[in-house]
Amino acid sequence: MIKWFESISQGLSAFREAVSTPAKAHLREAVGVTVDNDEDQWRRLTGDVDRDLSPMTQKRMRDMALYLWEANLLANRLIELPVAYLLAEGVQLTVKDEENQKVLDRFWKDPINEMDLKLPQKVRELALYGEQCYPTFVNEMNGHVRLGYLDPALIETVVTDPDNRSQVIGIVTVKDKKGMARRYRTIINGPEDVFSARTQEIRQTFSDGEAFYFTINDLSNGRRGRSDLLAQIDWLDGYEQFLFGELDRASFMRAFLWDVTLTGATPEEVAKRSKEIYPPAPGSVRVHNDAEIWAAVTPSLNAQDSSENARLFRNHVLGGATVPEHWYGGGGDVNRSTGESMGEPTFKVLSMRQRVIKHILESIGRYVLRQKAMAYGEGDPDFAAPAWSVTAIFPEMVAKDTAKYAAALQQVVMAAAAAVERHLMTAQTAVRLIGLVAGRLGVEIDAAAELRAAREEQSAQAEADVFTEPDGTPE
Repeated sequence: MIKWFESISQGLSAFREAVSTPAKAHLREAVGVTVDNDEDQWRRLTGDVDRDLSPMTQKRMRDMALYLWEANLLANRLIELPVAYLLAEGVQLTVKDEENQKVLDRFWKDPINEMDLKLPQKVRELALYGEQCYPTFVNEMNGHVRLGYLDPALIETVVTDPDNRSQVIGIVTVKDKKGMARRYRTIINGPEDVFSARTQEIRQTFSDGEAFYFTINDLSNGRRGRSDLLAQIDWLDGYEQFLFGELDRASFMRAFLWDVTLTGATPEEVAKRSKEIYPPAPGSVRVHNDAEIWAAVTPSLNAQDSSENARLFRNHVLGGATVPEHWYGGGGDVNRSTGESMGEPTFKVLSMRQRVIKHILESIGRYVLRQKAMAYGEGDPDFAAPAWSVTAIFPEMVAKDTAKYAAALQQVVMAAAAAVERHLMTAQTAVRLIGLVAGRLGVEIDAAAELRAAREEQSAQAEADVFTEPDGTPE
C-alpha cells in the first residue's frame, strides 16, 4: 500500500513540474503566394503550347451540341442542311481497275459497313463532335476491311509525332471497368519508314489495332477537333429562350378578367356581392342596374413587335454558320436573283466540307485496296497509278440552270469560230474555251484530244464523200 502511494505521489510531482515549465515555442515565418483567378489558363512561353480545349470543355461541347441538335430547331437545321446537300443523292468510290472496283464495292456494301446507310451518320457526327475515330478489322486471308466506331467521349489522349506536332500517330482510350485502356495506331496508308526511328518505336506501343482519326475545325498545333456549333451554342440557346418568352407573352396577352365596380356600396355590401357574383358563361344574359359596372380587363404589357428582334438574333446565328436567311423560312425581300447570289458563300463553305469528306472516303478506299494488296503479297500499291487511284464522286449540290449555260455555250462557239476564221485565235485555244463552258454542263473536254479527234473525223468523212455519187449511192 505504501509503495502504491509513493508512485502516485511521484506521478503528481512530475505532472506539476511539466505544467509549471513553459513549453518551447516553435516559430514559423509567415509566407503566402498570390494566385490569379485565371492562373490555370496561363502557360510558360518556353513550354509546349496546347491549342485544344480543356477535357471538361471538350466534353461539355459534345453534350451541348448533341442536346441542341435534338431539341433546337435552328441548331438541327445548321447540321442537317449541309448533310443533305452533300449526301442526298449518294456517294460512290470508284477506281479504273475492274478487280479493284469489285474490292471497293464489296467493302461499301458489306453488311457491317453499310456505307450508304452509315455515311450520313458519320458526316453528321463529324459536324457535331468535330472528330471521328474508326477502328479497322481486317481479314488476314483476303484483306477485306470492316470499320468500327469509337465514340469521341471514349478518347482520352491523342498522341502526336514528337517531331511533327500536326501528325497524329496514336489514340488512347479511357480506362474500362477493369482499368484497361486501348491503344490504337492511326492509319497513314504508307510504310512505317515515313516516320523517324523514335516515332516508329512509339507507334509500336499502340498494339491494340489500327484506326482512322479525322478532325475538323482544328489547328495544326492542336490534337482534337471542334463542333460546328461551338461558337453558336450560347446564341442558339438564347434564341430559343427568347422564343419561349414570346410564347408566354402571347399567352398573357390573351388572358383577361372581369372588373366589377359597385357604385356607392359599403365594404359589407361589396363583400356580400363578391360571394354572389360569378363569371358569366358565353352567350348568357347579365342584368344589373346603373350602380354596377362590368368591364373585361386585358393586360397591357406595352411590348413592341418582337419580330425584328427575333430576326436579328436568328440572322446572327445563321450568319455565323454562313447560311442565308431564306434557307430558314425568313424570305424578307429576297427574290430569285438575290437568292442565288446570297447562296454562293454557303456553297463555297459546303464545297470546302465536301473536300474534307472526299479526302476521308478516298483515304478509307486506299486503305481497303492496300490491305487487299498486302494480303496477296503484292506490296504497297502506287496510288498515283490509274488502277489504284481511288476517287469519291459526289452529286451536284444544286441543280444547274442548263438553259443559261446552253445559251452561253452557243455564244462562245460562235465567237470562237469567228476568232479562228479571222486568225485571231488558234483552233486548240478555241476548243479549250468551249470546254470551259461545256464543263458547267458536266462535259469535260480535253482540247488537244478533242481537236485531233475532230480532224480525224473530218478526214474520214472527206474520204467517204470521194467515193459517193451525188445521189448518195456508192460509185
